[in-house]
Amino acid sequence: MTNQSCQDRFILLGFSDRPQLEQTLFVFVLIFYLVTLVGNVVIILVSRLDPCLHTPMYFFLTNLSFLDLCFTTSSIPQLLFNLGGPDKTISYTGCAIQLFMFLGLGGTECVLLAVMAYDRFTAICKPLHYSVIMHPQLCWKLVSVAWGIGLLNSLAMSPVTMRLPRCGRCKVKHFLCEMPALIKIACVDTVAVESTVFILSVMIVLVPLALILVSYSYIALAVLSMKSATGRRKAFNTCGSHLTVVSLFYGNIIYMYMQPGNNSSQDQGKFLTLFYNLVTPMLNPVIYTLRNKDVKGALSRLASRK
Repeated sequence: MTNQSCQDRFILLGFSDRPQLEQTLFVFVLIFYLVTLVGNVVIILVSRLDPCLHTPMYFFLTNLSFLDLCFTTSSIPQLLFNLGGPDKTISYTGCAIQLFMFLGLGGTECVLLAVMAYDRFTAICKPLHYSVIMHPQLCWKLVSVAWGIGLLNSLAMSPVTMRLPRCGRCKVKHFLCEMPALIKIACVDTVAVESTVFILSVMIVLVPLALILVSYSYIALAVLSMKSATGRRKAFNTCGSHLTVVSLFYGNIIYMYMQPGNNSSQDQGKFLTLFYNLVTPMLNPVIYTLRNKDVKGALSRLASRK
């Protein structure tokens, strides 16, 4: 491809070096994507239609499910298109939009998980004041802050990445326009860019994670001091689900973004990105709500009502 055509589009190599793997991946990715759509849509509908679930916890879960839908849809349809045929190209505009959404939604989820940890901290450590503290106005403000920080994350990182000179290089060794992969094809020294990315990653990733750990330290102390075994078990079940989601999401994010762009394995990067972009959003409804008695009860009430 010429330099001019490389300015207009990118080639997402993805898994093209393994044609047999592409066919298998297409089937699995399609199934996982459909399950993700159904699971998260069910959570959103049930949480909105059943009055018993109109609580701060399920308000945040609804936002998480909507975020996961957007997060997955920002890249998986393009991946399916590339896996299903020989055409691996994506337009420059499409790549910029994909990068913008990916960074924005990823940053939003980091903050939203911290907000959900604060909600659990308030519910367990301050149960008598929970309804007063977590009033609807505060819930909306917290969610707005999460989405706002995600937007600022995209506005800060996307233009810097897309404006890097590439000297006609347009082959991205990834299945989506992800920041580390785009930085790798730059034809200039990217130390300054990588340092900026690292600093922003610390703020977006590690600060919310620190707040989550602090919240759960207080939760652990409160749970251990409970005299009721039933109360302890219920608290552990609720918090265990959230901690599982946090571990799945943050584990991959930290590995991918908290190191210089040229040091991570390309194959590892592809599969880790696929995991937190597809598998984690698919597991969230199962881990977080579909095994929850409140959600099962809401589903039963809605089915009987219908």
